[in-house]
Amino acid sequence: MAEEITDWDDAYANGAHIEGAADYPPKWAAAAAAFRAGIARAELDIPYGDHERQRFDLFWPDAAPKGLAVFVHGGYWLKFDKSWWSHLVEGARANGWAVAAPSYVLAPEARISDITAMIGAAVEVAAAKVAGPIHLAGHSAGGHLVSRMACKSGPLGADTAARVARVLSISGLHDLRPLMKTSMNAELQLNPAEAEDESAALTDPHSHITTIAWVGGAERPEFIRQTQVLEAAWKDRATITSVVEPQRHHFDVIEPLADPGSPITTAWVG
Repeated sequence: MAEEITDWDDAYANGAHIEGAADYPPKWAAAAAAFRAGIARAELDIPYGDHERQRFDLFWPDAAPKGLAVFVHGGYWLKFDKSWWSHLVEGARANGWAVAAPSYVLAPEARISDITAMIGAAVEVAAAKVAGPIHLAGHSAGGHLVSRMACKSGPLGADTAARVARVLSISGLHDLRPLMKTSMNAELQLNPAEAEDESAALTDPHSHITTIAWVGGAERPEFIRQTQVLEAAWKDRATITSVVEPQRHHFDVIEPLADPGSPITTAWVG
């Protein structure tokens, strides 16, 4: 029997359980900046709305793109922007995909439902620029946001939703109700109705979309449970598989996205 959780802040505290956690953000920022400085074909800060954070970067492959890949960053809807993660698009880009990386307005300025709508708008604008199938990937809060794009209640229009072939939710949050028990809900401002509406595991998926729920084996148990919850909820209504990658934790599970030949890149665009 699983141990009952009494400290919900600790259940979602990733950095507190990762050795050298403070070293990761500056490493991400440096790698992302170096990647942008060296990439030959990129369009930066494409607007998809009026807010200064409603922008995405689009990285083009060396030949005609196979389709559109999108990477949505995490940070509990509270932190970061697209500029920290540019290097993670290289695996998909080198495999021939145009890759969009959006920022979004953070909580508490925006509610999670607002952020979901923003990602839908970013995907719509990017989809108008790149033909072909659409493959979405996101990490942590970004994993939540891309899984919401696979829901019938998601923000995508019918034509764009029909083009979405695959969703890769990495360390995603699929049942948001426990977050109401955390101190960060003072900023997220989730209430029971929004938490339910924004939980992919509690909504109907599009049956044509293949979803892969990926999580590190060394992550907090709650993230592994969240992955299992989505698979259990959707397995009879859509194609979904889960992957628990051994020894990876919440901060390094995304690193192989930069590798064109890694298993996680293959799961995204292979």
